[in-house]
Amino acid sequence: MSDALLRALVWTDCRLALIFMVLMPLGLLVWAIIENAQPLSRLLVIYWRVASLFMITLYLMIAQVPLGFATLFFGMVLVPASLWFWVDLNEEIEDRQGKLKLSLTAWRWGITLLSLATAGLLMPDLGCAVSKSALSSAQCQIWLEPAYGFAAFVHAGSSVSRISFLSTMALIMYGLYFIYFLLFRLSKQGRSATGY
Repeated sequence: MSDALLRALVWTDCRLALIFMVLMPLGLLVWAIIENAQPLSRLLVIYWRVASLFMITLYLMIAQVPLGFATLFFGMVLVPASLWFWVDLNEEIEDRQGKLKLSLTAWRWGITLLSLATAGLLMPDLGCAVSKSALSSAQCQIWLEPAYGFAAFVHAGSSVSRISFLSTMALIMYGLYFIYFLLFRLSKQGRSATGY
């Protein structure tokens, strides 16, 4: 794939991610809270817990930590799984009627397709996650451009070493919580988000 095409796809993906992964779920969460739709609120809170990995990934990419490519790929697979995994929430959402349910269902399908498409687009460039030297390739740098743009806008003058340290600590905490979830909560609750 040419660099120009990859750059266009990466920037389009970033714009779609802003809509589908930040603005829409935030709006849906506020709507679900106002409507007192607890199953939908619970699903969206689960989404935000999982999606926090993308903020960590953004800062890893700002600091040019190669692991950021692996966490981006992992997040793109984990988000759809977290939205469709819970049997009890799926049943409760299926029983609902109205515009909120329709909007949530459309968003779930949209974010699932976007996540899987992004994972597919990133797959040929997962070599960027191998080492710092791999990051110097043109294709890896294209993937980092949105992170650099965010950093220039939000963190102008911030120390890259500080961002690297903080994002690595955040990733370690995320990883520890994920391991706790897999070993204790998932084995106890199964596919029930409420544990009943």
